[in-house]
Amino acid sequence: MSSRLLLVLPLLFLGLSQCTLPVEEEVPPNIVIIYADDMGYGDLNCQNPQSKIPTPSLDQLATEGMRFTDAHSSSGICSPSRFALLTGTYHWRRQHGIVNSFGPPFFKDSDITLPQLLKEKGYATACIGKWHLGWNWTFKNEPSGEVMQWGRMRKFYQPEDVDWSQPVKGGPLDRGFDYYFGDGTINFPPYAWVENENFIELPTTALDINNIGYETKEGQWEFRPGPMVEGWNPYEVLPTLSKKAVQWIQEKEANQPFFLYFALPSPHAPIIPNDEFIGKSEAGGYGDFMFQTDWVAGQVLQALKDKGLDKNTIVIFSADNGPERYAFERAETYQHFSMGDFRGLKRDVWEGGHHVPFIVKWPGQIEAGSVSDEVISQVDIMATLAAITKTDLPESAAPDSYDLTSILKGEAYISPLREATVHNTFKDTWGLRKGKWLYLNNSTGQHSKMPDSFKALRGYEDFETDVLLFDMEKDPGQRTNLSLQHSDKIKELEDLLQQYRQGSDD
Repeated sequence: MSSRLLLVLPLLFLGLSQCTLPVEEEVPPNIVIIYADDMGYGDLNCQNPQSKIPTPSLDQLATEGMRFTDAHSSSGICSPSRFALLTGTYHWRRQHGIVNSFGPPFFKDSDITLPQLLKEKGYATACIGKWHLGWNWTFKNEPSGEVMQWGRMRKFYQPEDVDWSQPVKGGPLDRGFDYYFGDGTINFPPYAWVENENFIELPTTALDINNIGYETKEGQWEFRPGPMVEGWNPYEVLPTLSKKAVQWIQEKEANQPFFLYFALPSPHAPIIPNDEFIGKSEAGGYGDFMFQTDWVAGQVLQALKDKGLDKNTIVIFSADNGPERYAFERAETYQHFSMGDFRGLKRDVWEGGHHVPFIVKWPGQIEAGSVSDEVISQVDIMATLAAITKTDLPESAAPDSYDLTSILKGEAYISPLREATVHNTFKDTWGLRKGKWLYLNNSTGQHSKMPDSFKALRGYEDFETDVLLFDMEKDPGQRTNLSLQHSDKIKELEDLLQQYRQGSDD
């Protein structure tokens, strides 16, 4: 080698060492939450060996991710569970009831929400579908409409009672979402499409609750009276939302993370599967609607895959509470138990009111086909996603939320992860789960009255003690009350429940 070349080589290596090659920054994972409405634990085929409903898309999601067998919504009804999911805060720290027609926001402006945190982290954020958490409406006068419904005279707002001239504030865009599209709540007025803060078409007529113009496939319409767009067709709601969610995903690029909260109006009543889904199950109209709900979830998952985004997307599937009261008759007629092996339905503090499906897929991080029996709550979603996205939680944010990352990644952790989990719907009945023990401060967890025929079918009996205690490992169906045998455990759980309830607004 020549002496000249020996002089050049060190200079060449020096130049290379001083060149800084561009380092590609890791794009945080996209996040999609698909939130079903009034879906029971037993409605997923992969969780119910006797199911009469095929759910291929959600079953496939479970084989690709982690399925939780002991997951809970904060409440047994709609609005409270949604608030809890989006804030990491038990609903009862704010209120127990739902947001009624034209009701104000469930939120305070000081609340810190999951989309707000993610937006600050650079995420594009969207809410598509059911909101049911209130807006700040402007009214011209008191409700001028009146109709007999459910045995009483109900006042309701007519189109002329509402000021439609201004954007409607206090909704998703004021809670951290960049984009919203939906009809608010399928069975609540106004029956119209809202995009961001504006109506696509203004309601000019009032819904006639005694003449909807269509038939349901099971149960009742459950519609509240109020303003409606001329020609509004409830059968178009789910298909329209599905297309909008797919379209929104198709517009996304791999270089900006996004968060989609896709809140389905199904399989909540009205039970209205579209024609192409009729007969797809062996559980009547609800079964077909449930099959369509599964299909919709599949469309979203396929859209992620088609766009090449699925490998860097966390998908969470769950539901806001247990199944509606029609599930009793459905079980007796079709032998499909939407509540699975659990006692009770929507509204109940019985297990069936809040024990919900919960699946998480995170390619490369979660072992495919894994199952966790850990007790978790939907309030845990906020702390978990904050940890995954390396987002600092403000001190006042997500006070009831636990980080589930160690469970998801299969890492070592001390079980139970949650010290305890509070179960509640309305203000008088409370449950507390700690480890295998479940305490109820009442002689029953019932709100949705169980027919005697269903009690006989499942072997349920009423209890006579003032409080209840169950061993959920041995008795998930809540048939054996152990309160008289474990007075010390009752006292421990009563005291702990009181500690949790300190600082609530109730």
